[in-house]
Amino acid sequence: MSHSTALPALPSHREQTLGLWLGLIGVVVFALTLPMTRLATGTADAPQLSPWFVTWARAALAGGLSAIYLMATRSPLPAPVHRKPLALSLLGNAIGYPLLLGWALRHVTASHAAVITALLPLATAAAAAWLLHQRARLGFWLFAGLGSLLVAAYSVLRAHQLGHGFGLAWADLLLVGAVIAAALGYVAGAKVTPVLGAERVISWVCVMALPLTVPGALLTWPDQPINTSAWWALLYVGVFSMWAGFFAWFRGLALGGALRVSQLQLLQPFVSILAALPLLGESLDAMTLGFALAVVATVFMGRRMAAPPITHPKSNKETS
Repeated sequence: MSHSTALPALPSHREQTLGLWLGLIGVVVFALTLPMTRLATGTADAPQLSPWFVTWARAALAGGLSAIYLMATRSPLPAPVHRKPLALSLLGNAIGYPLLLGWALRHVTASHAAVITALLPLATAAAAAWLLHQRARLGFWLFAGLGSLLVAAYSVLRAHQLGHGFGLAWADLLLVGAVIAAALGYVAGAKVTPVLGAERVISWVCVMALPLTVPGALLTWPDQPINTSAWWALLYVGVFSMWAGFFAWFRGLALGGALRVSQLQLLQPFVSILAALPLLGESLDAMTLGFALAVVATVFMGRRMAAPPITHPKSNKETS
């Protein structure tokens, strides 16, 4: 009698490439989150929607779409073993990140927030190493650290250029908290994506959040006139930032590897800054372009230095 041990198939080279492209789409969608959130919340001097309302309403909107999707596809309920990662993704991506980001954007520009949240790739990679037990070569971590140092230096130089000094304001601490929350949520979602599928992961997260988000949105509904642009911005962050963008992002992390695909997030701050030009009237200068090119180089080198794909040895056949 002969038998062999079946091993799970690893993503092919084509699938890994697809994962990188899906990750890039997710990055672009999420990059627009910063200027759109600032449009929705307004500033401290000219407030629009409350950050609390934006947080609850965008997740409630995504939850409604998710419920329709899950019913239409007759998706089974998540198994008990999947509920903890889904709950962690809920806390990080549906509540923690948007709430902290919304309050911070009341006090800093989208461009300023973009360079602080550029630390997200390193935070995501660290979370992947912790939660998914992924490892990479030392060179990967060196380039990941270099990229993060570059965006941190950009943040400090830009703040000094604007006359804000070299210190981190309390809004920056909120942004750092948002980064940590998002990183944990991203990796927790990626952990169950191979089993549930990217679309079902974010959909179940949003549906599980409905008992919190619907009452929260109703209790914080604005009682003052709101600009139409703020409502459109809320619609974007609810449909795309909170829901559709994760379809591409979680799938990209699963296919391309969380450590590698997470490095694409180094591009996110510069996409946000470019998007803020027409949306918010913010400026673009040579220093921003220079740092953008340097960070893109670290993304490329980080990918080159990442651990090579692990190949399964051929199955040994035993005869008894």
